[in-house]
Amino acid sequence: MIKVQNLAKLFGTKRAVDDVSFSVNRGEVLGFLGPNGAGKSTTMRVITGFLPPSAGSVTVGGFDVVEHAIQARRLIGYLPENAPAYTDMTVLGFLNFAAEIRGLRGEARKQAVGRAVEMCFLESVLHQSVETLSKGYRHRTCFAQSIIHDPDVLVLDEPTDGLDPNQKHEVRQLIRRMGEKKAIIFSTHILEEVDAACTRAIIIDRGKIVANGTPQELRQKSEWAGAVTLRVRNVAAGTVSTRLYQVPQVKRVTVVEDKDGHVTVRAFPRSGANGALVAAVGEAAREWQIEQLQAEEGRLDEVFRSITMPDTAKEAA
Repeated sequence: MIKVQNLAKLFGTKRAVDDVSFSVNRGEVLGFLGPNGAGKSTTMRVITGFLPPSAGSVTVGGFDVVEHAIQARRLIGYLPENAPAYTDMTVLGFLNFAAEIRGLRGEARKQAVGRAVEMCFLESVLHQSVETLSKGYRHRTCFAQSIIHDPDVLVLDEPTDGLDPNQKHEVRQLIRRMGEKKAIIFSTHILEEVDAACTRAIIIDRGKIVANGTPQELRQKSEWAGAVTLRVRNVAAGTVSTRLYQVPQVKRVTVVEDKDGHVTVRAFPRSGANGALVAAVGEAAREWQIEQLQAEEGRLDEVFRSITMPDTAKEAA
């Protein structure tokens, strides 16, 4: 449904997007991750036809967004950054306006507005003007306009920005449900949303894609993937570390805590040893009083930092 090929976007001499290629199929929810200024919003603006590409191509539903702009845009629902809206309109007036410019008339418009209001929980503010809404309700109103025509493709730029925890949960669940039948791409700074809503995620940094995979595949890039946390009683920390370094599958051992006769260490696996490490550590510690023996999952935040942190910062760390 979305196909991006060798996309580049320049602003003067600045290359905001640099040779980016990816696709999103129907039934996929793609999380678009990256630090500020990485090129996320620019890429989404090109996909929606808001900005023309400097090089490369984008098709939506088979239609080129430049050569067949109207056909492509009919398939897209777009929630831009900062959720712009006509603030002097009421919520109902704004949604009716959005439905009309999408070509909906009469009973079809009424049903579309009603469906969007129900999905976005806007019943209580329908007759308020947009300018009087809280940031969360304004964002929900703008989300409603993006889905009012039941589009096949949704492009959402930080759809949970400004929402409280309950509202974030509602929107994530809504995106997950809609993602079963639509092609959705949404940008976020919140890594937990990748697990909550995404079937796949892309990390973009300085205009380039630096990682692309399912949440589980991205976690496997983490140093934490397959690490084992061991907590024992009445054993010196040095003794525990020395013993674990003798385990062939162990690459590195760190002492997490050494307090009141309790020692917690974390053993990191050598390449290819992830699955076998917990059993090997348990065997090495069989003579001690084990209070905790736990295999760790990879951490998306650690993967994100390791991939996007500037080289100078990595060296300092």
